[in-house]
Amino acid sequence: MLVGVELPGDHGIASEESLEELKALSESAGAEVTATVSQRLKTVDPRTFIGKGKTAEVREIAHQKGASVAIFDDALSPAQARNLETELKLRVIDRSQLILDIFAQRARTLEGKLQVEIAQLSYLQPRLTRQWTHLSRVRGGGAGGGGVGTRGPGETQLEVDRRRIRERLTRLRSRLREVERTRDIQRRRRVEVPYPSVALVGYTNSGKSTLMNYLTDAEVEAANRPFSTLDPTIRRLKLPGHMNVMLADTVGFIHRLPHMLIEAFKATLEEVRTADLLLHVVDASSPLAPERIQIVDQVLEEIGAGASPRILVMNKADLMENPPRLFGVSDAVAISALRGTGLDDLLEMIARHFGGYREEVSVTLPASRGDLIAMARRDGEVLSEEYNDGVVAMRARVSPPVAGRLRKAATLSA
Repeated sequence: MLVGVELPGDHGIASEESLEELKALSESAGAEVTATVSQRLKTVDPRTFIGKGKTAEVREIAHQKGASVAIFDDALSPAQARNLETELKLRVIDRSQLILDIFAQRARTLEGKLQVEIAQLSYLQPRLTRQWTHLSRVRGGGAGGGGVGTRGPGETQLEVDRRRIRERLTRLRSRLREVERTRDIQRRRRVEVPYPSVALVGYTNSGKSTLMNYLTDAEVEAANRPFSTLDPTIRRLKLPGHMNVMLADTVGFIHRLPHMLIEAFKATLEEVRTADLLLHVVDASSPLAPERIQIVDQVLEEIGAGASPRILVMNKADLMENPPRLFGVSDAVAISALRGTGLDDLLEMIARHFGGYREEVSVTLPASRGDLIAMARRDGEVLSEEYNDGVVAMRARVSPPVAGRLRKAATLSA
């Protein structure tokens, strides 16, 4: 069963919509939601978050509905979670733990799995007092083997398990740094193949992966559920005017995204931070579109991409009777990634953004440097080629990095 609270001064998504989102997250994780309870509170109860009376009500409803887990929409302190489990006789998790569970299910690459485990252990550390028995085969105490809350030898074992988590985190972070170095090398190689980078960002389930698949045939999983894509996918995209860019699909954002996830996924989100242009994909059919735009903007600020140029892509326009609101943004376009409508306008808008990214260059190269001539063709437009006595005089409109490489090769061969 789901439990939500509305507090004075709550901003962003309202409690009712937040619980609907929590339901979608729970079902995405494989749970069956049997009941939902919400209440307004002036202040949270430091012991049980929802107070004694509401705790009794939740326990009664859970018993009637046969629920085995209570999922709270808000972050619970370790003590609150422990007290609630005692009072409700249920397993209790909060929104952060639910999102971490979904990420653990969806991670496919080594980097993704490392990032998720680091986030999970970081979440578990302060909550270890009630979960340490699950982390060790060694059990303190007498014949009964001890248990949660056991004094004496059990306390010693708790310290052992805390140390094990610290050591495990150290090893994971070291391994992740190695993987990140590999990603850094790959990113530098993409810079050497001088295409501008464009990153898809947006609220989870806004249609980023569907758009990626339509534009690049990337075959990214595109499911109607939160966080269907975790690991970044990068493909080349050809724009009008023979221009190429590298298009990256990244993990979606969400209301109350756990901070430890943002920390763990910073290397993945580096694709967003270093992009030359962001395509902010929005589910235009959602009544919460304005709030979700604001949430994504806040996360972009947090990861250092708040000032990056962006185009607002109002997706799922086919689900609306009237054209979607573009919120007065000049760089905005309405599309349907599923139907393929409006995508020509989007590509033209991207091409216009990089319009000043080309320059005309005239060079004379050895005819044997077909690799550079092919690069000029891929990157831009070859205006003329004249072959004479083993050299080729070429005039082309290309990106500044390619122009620099052509000039350098021409100087070396002179």
